[in-house]
Amino acid sequence: MRLSLFKRKPDPDAIEVAHAGTFYAVAVKRRAAARRMTLRVSQATGEITLTLPERADFLAGKLFAEAHGGWIAARIAKRPASVPFEPGQIVPFRGVPHRIVHWSKVRGITQATTDKDGTAIIAVAGEAAHVARRVKDFLRRAALEDLERSVRRHTATLGIPARKITIRDTTSRWGSCSSKGHLNFSWRLILAPPLVLDYLAAHEVAHLKEMNHSHRFWALTHKLCPRTEEAELWLKKHGAGLHGFG
Repeated sequence: MRLSLFKRKPDPDAIEVAHAGTFYAVAVKRRAAARRMTLRVSQATGEITLTLPERADFLAGKLFAEAHGGWIAARIAKRPASVPFEPGQIVPFRGVPHRIVHWSKVRGITQATTDKDGTAIIAVAGEAAHVARRVKDFLRRAALEDLERSVRRHTATLGIPARKITIRDTTSRWGSCSSKGHLNFSWRLILAPPLVLDYLAAHEVAHLKEMNHSHRFWALTHKLCPRTEEAELWLKKHGAGLHGFG
């Protein structure tokens, strides 16, 4: 007896969900580990994702997303405003608002300093077309310097060295620690107050000893950074906004 094998038609990569005259592109993904349909709006990138369990009906998922058009619109509206790295824009540096100033057309260093009236500024030299890149490079360098300093202090307390420190532009988490002792951080931490950056350094250094989020891990994190709860609260209130810069 011949058996007929039917393959499920591939899902489209994305669907459109309409709400109040606005159309939103929603990426469609299947996950074997998913137990239910979920919708997610990334506050960092604005990407909207519909996740379906492996055996879920696609049409049911599409109807699920369409039924939540108002929720999608509300989440998108809450996203932080975009602030480009352009002259005149205000950007936080170590938690302090700085105005970007195109200092000179002659190539030179980018630096955080003060204007004649005492206003905090990020002064950028060189061609105007390169201001955005130079500001971002400056912030990434400063983030690496501050994080290396904090990591050195915390690893000295812990007695376990970090093998490598990397700066990235992550959207889902502020830092991570691999089993090989490699620490990764978002460069955007340089925009936050120093306490927040130091807390994230302590958090990931604590993972060098406790690769989990157990009570032992949190006790160690609080030992390295006594103001952990204050930093966590700041991130909860203001962290998403950091993704709007640049």
